[in-house]
Order: sequence, then structure tokens, then C-alpha cells
Amino acid sequence: MLKKSAHLIAVTCLSVTISACMGGKTAMFRADPMHSGLYSDSGPKELDRLEWKYTLPAKTYSSPVIADGNVFLGANDGKLYVIDEKSGQLKWAFETGGNVEATPAVQDGVIYIGSWDKSLYAVDLEHHNTKWRFKTDGPVSSSPVVHDGVIYFASEDGHLYAADARNGARKWNFDAGAPIYSSPAIAGDYLFFGTLRGVMFAVNIKTGQEFWRFQTAGKIHSSPATDGVNVYFGSDDKRVYAVNIQTGQQVWKKKTAGPVLSSPALYDGKVFIGSKDGYVYAFNAEDGVREWEYRTESPVFGPVSVASGVVFAGSADNHLYAIDADHGALLWKYRVDDHIYSGPAISDGKVFFSSVNGALYSVR
Repeated sequence: MLKKSAHLIAVTCLSVTISACMGGKTAMFRADPMHSGLYSDSGPKELDRLEWKYTLPAKTYSSPVIADGNVFLGANDGKLYVIDEKSGQLKWAFETGGNVEATPAVQDGVIYIGSWDKSLYAVDLEHHNTKWRFKTDGPVSSSPVVHDGVIYFASEDGHLYAADARNGARKWNFDAGAPIYSSPAIAGDYLFFGTLRGVMFAVNIKTGQEFWRFQTAGKIHSSPATDGVNVYFGSDDKRVYAVNIQTGQQVWKKKTAGPVLSSPALYDGKVFIGSKDGYVYAFNAEDGVREWEYRTESPVFGPVSVASGVVFAGSADNHLYAIDADHGALLWKYRVDDHIYSGPAISDGKVFFSSVNGALYSVR
């Protein structure tokens, strides 16, 4: 009974966090600082039509974010593209010195962009110019999270950085001892991220001091999600984990038939996540019981998203899937012309996603 009460409290806190973050001024990877993957806007339960398609001139592994009437998407030509949410027309682009595979964050008219040129940029949305630039010693593939005036991001140099969102002044950095692709999630006073040595860290957001570490048997590419009770993530060891955020102790783990690079989404007491085995899974957040599974025809590498009781997941079989969150039944699927590794974003009844060849889609 105590565990159920804790999860009810966590769901309430998660709803408050999402409401605070989805007011039109802030957008980021996985929808909010807790990386719930849960969007407050309604998503299409029935497939109607393609609203528009915009083709970037390079491959893209970044996921789109939507804010202030714009869709923001990075590409491997070193540019961030800003596209009109309604028309699908390019507004402008910002050039960095390397691939932009990290998903940008947007807050209060500033875009935060990680690049393989070893930098994080803060770009003025109105004037399209650099406000500040933070240099690291490795490519920035991890997506930044902005929270309470601080931008948190990781580098392949093995460090997690905290900087003042206004001017880029470093607050602290944490040496994780291995490259970081996983993007940090925040709950309370702690942030959580994984490394390519298979360690999930909890670090105090105020001091930059380690709180705990949890070792898996494989690399962690997956970006964690937290509900305020546990942190959930996948590992290349073919398992999905739930770890208590206060103790750092395993609550449950579940095996799949392939490495889990996908990032989970949280909704209605369930954890939704994809696997290289081609399945999308729904696990009970409290005890890890498998509630359903849905089979696609290829690996599911990308993050999973949820809106209006619908799970959205892209597959390397070139389809975006819309799956009923309660029962795991297919609602619809949409075929594109290349693999889908990006995490879908939902806004105003439409779902936005990209394929590896650089095509960005708006479907309703």
C-alpha cells in the first residue's frame, strides 16, 4: 500500500512538472526535465493525413522539439533548422562546426544546442545569433535539459556540466569517467544519466556531488525517465531497469531479446520502451510486470512518446506506430522512406518525427 501511495504522489508531481514545463515557453528532449516522454497536447488516435514534409539536406539523428510555433531539429551538416510548425516552411538555420545529433532545448526565447564541435550553444531565437558558447573536450551528443535557470548537459569527454542558462557561466562539472550519450533527467535535487561503461549515476544538481551509482552489464545509451520514485532506463545488456532514486537500489529488471537503446516514456503507472528485438514493451512501473508487448518488423532504437493515451514509437522498419497505451493494440502506422530513430513530439493534435535521411514529418 505504501508503494502504491508513493507512486500516486509521484504521478501527481509529474503532472505538476509537465504543466509547468509545457506552457509554450519551454520545450526539450522527452518533453520535460523528468524525461517522462509524456505530452500534454492531444495526439492523433486515428490517422488522417500528412500535413507536411520538409527534407533537410543531411541525415538527422536528433529528435524534433516544438516551441513558439516552430519545430527545431538538428542535422549532420552541422546545422539546427527552424521550421514553421503549421506550414512546414524553413524559417532559418543556425550553423555549428559539427553534427547536431543532440536534441535542442528551448526556453524564454533561447535555443540550447549541442554539437560535435565539442560545444553547447545558446542561440537567440529572435536575432538568430550566439548568446554564449560553452566548450568541452568532446562531442556533445547528449541532449541538454534546462531547469530553474540552469542548463545541464553531458559530453563525450565523460563530464556532466551545469551552467547558468543566462550567460553560460560554469557552476560545476562531474567526471563520470566514461563517454556520455545518455541525456540527464531531473527529479528533486538529483539528476540521473548513464555512461558507456554501463553506470547509471545520480548527482546532486546543486553541488555536482555523486549521490549513488548503479552498475549494469552493458553500455547505457538510453536516456532515463523518472516519476519521482524510481528512475527507469535501458541498457545494452538487453535489460530494462527500475532503480529507487533515494537508495540507488534495484527495484526490478526485465530482460528483452535485444539491447535497449530506446528511452522510456511514463504514463498511467506504466513504463513504455523499445528494444533492438523489434518490440515496444509496457511494464508496470511498480513491479515490472509485463503488461503488453507490440512487435514491429525491425529494431526500435528511438525514444518512445505518449499523448492522449497513445504510445508513439518509430522503428527501423520505416514506420511510425501509434499503439493503445492500455492494451497494446495497434491504432495506426505510417510508412516513411527511411529508418526512424527520433523520438516523436506531439503538438496541437499532430505528431512530428524525423527519419534518418533527413525528412521531417507532421502527421495528424
